[in-house]
Amino acid sequence: MKKIILGVLFLACALFSINAYAIESIDVLTGYFTGHLDNTEKDYNAVPLLVGINFDLKPAIRKIGLNTQGSFDFILEPFLNTVIQPNSNIEAGSDFLLKYGFPLTDRLQPYVKGGLGVLYMSQHTKEQSTQYNFLPQGAAGLQYRITNDIALNLEYRYRHLSNAALKHPNSGINVNMYLCGITIFFNDTKRKDDTKSETN
Repeated sequence: MKKIILGVLFLACALFSINAYAIESIDVLTGYFTGHLDNTEKDYNAVPLLVGINFDLKPAIRKIGLNTQGSFDFILEPFLNTVIQPNSNIEAGSDFLLKYGFPLTDRLQPYVKGGLGVLYMSQHTKEQSTQYNFLPQGAAGLQYRITNDIALNLEYRYRHLSNAALKHPNSGINVNMYLCGITIFFNDTKRKDDTKSETN
């Protein structure tokens, strides 16, 4: 299991480190998440801290003949979550997500995200036989630009935690995540020029 997780992390880092120039923005998100533990009367609650590194995928998409009016990003999202119930513990790992955003105005953009994560959890639960697990997830949110370089985000995310049936028990832990945070943009002038060239 450890080798699988390390392999996924290494592959993602190697793939996108060679295209570091394509980093579009960085997200910092926090908030609260909660889910129910089936085998106890307690909930699984935590305060997340996620740092998303957004890579612009539109140049790659154009090369295969596809064009979109919105933004299309790959997100490498390392996180460190503080578990507060049923006991004080941590979650540490990274998510690998795709994000599509469609601007309603120059400042307001709804978006959707989806992908997979890997994590180590120090919390022992009856639901999970392993502390290394996978995190399929999906999200929807709103982004509002307060300046050309900074935006505010509100996001809802649904996350499933399981070990992909590699070992039993594997009941899974589902949580609802309520997130807010900021996005810092890079090369915003280039982004605007690209948008203008698409509309011409």
